[in-house]
Order: sequence, then structure tokens, then C-alpha cells
Amino acid sequence: MDETPLEHERRAKVQRLRAAGIEPYPWAWPDRVGSGVVRRRAEELAPGATDPGPSLRVAGRIRAIRTHGRTAFADLEDADGPLQLLLRADDLGEDAYRGWLRDLDPGDIVGAEGRPARSKRGEVSVLVGSLTLLAKAIAPPPEKFHGLKDPEERLRRRYLDLIASAESRQRFSARSRIIYEIRQFFDGAGFLEVETPILTSVAGGASAEPFVTRSRYLDEELSLRISIELYLKRLLVGGFERVYEIGRCFRNEDADTTHNPEFSLLELYWAYADYHDMRSLVERLYGRLGEVAATLLPDRPEAAAAARAFRPPFAQIDFVDALEEKMGISGLLEMSPEELARRARAAGAQLPPNASPGRCLDKLFGHYVEPTLTQPTFVMDHPALTTPLAKRHRRLSGRVERFELFYQGLELANAYTELNDPDEQELRFREQVGESGEDRYAYDADFVAALRHGMPPATGIGIGIDRVVMALTGTRSIKEVLLFPQTRRRSEPGP
Repeated sequence: MDETPLEHERRAKVQRLRAAGIEPYPWAWPDRVGSGVVRRRAEELAPGATDPGPSLRVAGRIRAIRTHGRTAFADLEDADGPLQLLLRADDLGEDAYRGWLRDLDPGDIVGAEGRPARSKRGEVSVLVGSLTLLAKAIAPPPEKFHGLKDPEERLRRRYLDLIASAESRQRFSARSRIIYEIRQFFDGAGFLEVETPILTSVAGGASAEPFVTRSRYLDEELSLRISIELYLKRLLVGGFERVYEIGRCFRNEDADTTHNPEFSLLELYWAYADYHDMRSLVERLYGRLGEVAATLLPDRPEAAAAARAFRPPFAQIDFVDALEEKMGISGLLEMSPEELARRARAAGAQLPPNASPGRCLDKLFGHYVEPTLTQPTFVMDHPALTTPLAKRHRRLSGRVERFELFYQGLELANAYTELNDPDEQELRFREQVGESGEDRYAYDADFVAALRHGMPPATGIGIGIDRVVMALTGTRSIKEVLLFPQTRRRSEPGP
């Protein structure tokens, strides 16, 4: 790989250090503390004072170095935040001090041992007694104030985005904590977390094209799962009553601001309950997550807004009533498939020639209604044409017991009272096969066989974890909440 003159100069420093008997990539730095510990010990110090207690060992990446004669200041950053290192020739020794000023660069990772102090200007610091290079950075860090300017490059080389952006690190830390809170919530509600196959013989549970691979052991094609649903329902047949899984799913489709071919999905199934019970559970979940987001991101207005918005109860609208109102029509469900397709295409939907009426209805709803749902809103009682796995509505003809939750135009949950009649399920699968033309994408014979042994009445839900994080952090693109989203390869050579 070709190096810039600056990188060549840094590599020369590595060689010089090794020639002097200093290993620029040592094996460990034990007994270190985070910069937060230093700040707590320095809270009561006056400007210019040093803590009289024992020395501490800190470590992190050097952001900048400023020299003032026989004193230098190095801005260090670790997972706790920024911290100033105060380097003085009198403490380090003249030769060591000059050597560090010659060999240290922004981007280097160092360990420092010293006592908490406050500079004369009152800044929390470590008065360094000894310094150790832990990793020499050959490549310089992104530009200090602007980081990576190319948005695609930020995604391809997320590590540089994380180096440059405290906001990005904070957002991904919040994502991990949000997932932890989701698990805590459902564990506390008596649900059991399980793991089910990612490689499947039938890519069922949703309408999407899978990624296909081949097993040499089985000598057959397998698909990466597009949903988690059907295996979890098998567990209800087997006697488990409350189960959930958080895992990766894969759909061989285009990426946009709310879709990525690889994404994280929560699915949960609850025996002897219906979609009204699930709606209440979801309100409590999002109420909790809103509070957590506001705590994790106190400086982000969108997180505070989510905490206020997700206070139960949430608004409810009827799928058909809302769509007819926005379109200024009536008799939506009596329209012919051709008329629905014509109206969907007129609204800008890209549809195949044989698009089903259910798909057209989904496209129309997405165009006319979804963008208006800025506050948490349950969309209730979808047309049966849109949903092959939900139980028919107990009162409304041509409908199923299903709700979706929307906020800021994002779909945040999709729940049903589950279909558990094996004959009706087989019929729905057959209809879906007729639409897609491929058994492997729709018909799961083993699941139908499982239903014949009896699945209790149940409700289930799917929640896209990435969209939850988007909603709670006010992020407008799914790529900004995925550490390593799918991106196109660079067209030109580069690192």
C-alpha cells in the first residue's frame, strides 16, 4: 500500500523507537482507570493544585499536543471522555520529555501514570510521571473538526467515524443500552429468550426475497431467514407460552433510509393472549424505552421528545377509514385489483405486473397515511388481503386482527392475533405461493404440520430494532444506527 509522506514519517518513528529498545505496540496496560475516575478525584482541587493521593494509570488516544517550552499539554480521549495530560520536563526528565515531543503524534494511543491535578486554568488533568506508547498510529486521524466529509466513506470506514465523532460513539452506545433494556423488559414480563435457525429450508414468515446459499452436508439449497416468526410459533405448539428472539434477518432487496439487506429484528409470541393484550404491552415497552433514551442522550432534543411522546395511551386509527379519508373515497375494499393497482401506480408505487391487491393497499397506505403519523399511533384492523399470517377479525368482515405502530413516519411494530387454524393457514400459504410463484418463499409444509397438532390462541409481534433506535435518537437514516451497513464498493483504489 502506498504511503503518504506523513505516514512514511510516522513509520520512521516506529523504527527509531524500536532501535532505542522501545516497543511501540506493547502487549497490555494493566490496572488502568477511566478518565471519569480522574475527574471525580479532581473535583475539589483548586486551579494549579495536585491531588496528594496515589498515582493513577490512564490510557487513550491522543487528540492534540500543545507545547509551551518545558511544559506540554496532550488531549487524551477514552471511553469516558476527554482528559488533559500535563507533561513537564522536570517530572519526566529532559531527555524523555524531548523524546516524547519528537515521537508522539495525534492518533497515537498512550498510557500515562500520574496524579490527578487541575491546570492553572482549572482544567482537569493528569500530572504525568511516566508515559508509555501503546500503539503508534501510522495513518493520521480524520480532520479534527470535520472528520470524514464523504458520507459513504464514513459508513465504509466506521472506525474513523467513531474516532472523529463523539456523537456517533454516543449513538451506538445508546443502541446497545436500548437493546439491553428491551431484553430486561421482556424478561421481567415472563418471556423466555430463545435462538432459532438463521439458515432455513423455507424462507417464510414474510414476503421478501431471501439470500440463497447451499449446504454441502445436506446437499440442498438453504436461505438466510427473512423472518423469525414460524420457528417461534413452533415453540408455542411445543408448550412454551411466552418466547422472544432478537436476531439478524436478511432480505435480498434494495437499501434506503429505512431498509438494509441485513437488519436486527425482535419477534415475540404470547400464548392465550390477543392483539389487544399486545397493544398494551407495547405501550409499556415504548414508554420505558423513551425514558431510557432521554437519560442516555440528555443533550439530544429528539430523545427528550420521544420520552414525552411515548407516554401511554397512544392514538389509534382504523387502516381502511384513515386511507379512505386521505384518498377522499369510499368503498376501498370493493375496488377491483386493476383499480387498486392503477391508483397505487398513480401515487408513485413501483409494482410488478401481477401485483396483488394487498400489496397495492400497502403502497397506498404508505403514500397517503404513513407520512402523517408523527405521534405514536396504532393503525388497527388491516385488510385480510395484506396479511397472510393473521387471524381473521372477530367482527369486521374482510379484515384481520393486526396493528402497526408508527412514529415520525416510521413503522415501529407489527402485531397480530395469530392464525392457528391449520386448514386456513394452508389456504393462505397457497394464495401467497400463487402471488410469488415460488414455494420456497411462502409455503412451509412443516409449519402447517405443526399447527395440526394444535397451537394455542396467541398474539405475536415483530419490532425492527434499527428503526426503534432511529426513532429514539432522532436519526433519519438506518445506516447511521448500523455500525457496518451495506455499502457499494469503492470504484477507485483506496485504503
